[in-house]
Amino acid sequence: MTHSVKIGNVSVGGKAPLVLIAGPCVIEGMERTLMIGREVRAIAERLGIPYIFKASFDKANRSSFHAFRGPGLTDGLKILADIKKELKVPVLSDVHEITQVEPAAAVLDVLQIPAFLCRQTDLLHAAAQTGLPVNVKKGQFLSPLEMRNVVTKLEESGCSSILLTERGSSFGYNNLVVDMRSLAIMRSFGYPVVFDATHSVQLPGGGGDRSAGQCEFVPVLARSAAAVGIDALFLEVHDNPSEALSDGPNMVPLRELESLLRQVLAIDAAGRGLLDAR
Repeated sequence: MTHSVKIGNVSVGGKAPLVLIAGPCVIEGMERTLMIGREVRAIAERLGIPYIFKASFDKANRSSFHAFRGPGLTDGLKILADIKKELKVPVLSDVHEITQVEPAAAVLDVLQIPAFLCRQTDLLHAAAQTGLPVNVKKGQFLSPLEMRNVVTKLEESGCSSILLTERGSSFGYNNLVVDMRSLAIMRSFGYPVVFDATHSVQLPGGGGDRSAGQCEFVPVLARSAAAVGIDALFLEVHDNPSEALSDGPNMVPLRELESLLRQVLAIDAAGRGLLDAR
């Protein structure tokens, strides 16, 4: 069994119920971002699933120099603070540089380290020093066993509230695959495991100057991960993915979210029953 990590008023791991981490890929202004958060929260409340809001204030690793990155640190954190106050749920966002960590920690409930930065020792150390929970996405270039080194860096920096997220591994050019064994391997480190079902269907750089995606496979992977056993499900959602300013091709349409979550929760309940029966 994994440790239980407290994020705001939500517990992740241990015997806590499955948690939903969801929101748009990037902040697209206050009005739309808040609307998406309200809709997701309403669905989560209907299903009785604890909810953590997610949106990035900056996307630092876009394919094109001219791609939309978000409002940036100052304006983005202000929006996230307002959303946190309005929705009354914990809030998660990425940090990309050491200088972002302290101001982000003043607003966020959990700091996320992007996959492409998961081995950046100084960034991990700075995040750990805030005292906040830290969610690290497994790099597409790492085996799950190598995430043990990431855990050790955080532990030795004073952090014991750690989440590890699977989001697929590079398999040739412009393609990701998910080895479901990684969920069990990373869980063996003793910390909650998150499955990012939307970035796992991303086709990095598949659109030439942007990433493509195969959103039709999100339900397949989400159900599979729930069967293996996860502590939280990470989904990027949008009211109109075709209009999304980042990662539209791999996002879940809001209108499909509740049905997907009902499927995942049913599988999660069955899996937990099997574990309890051991």
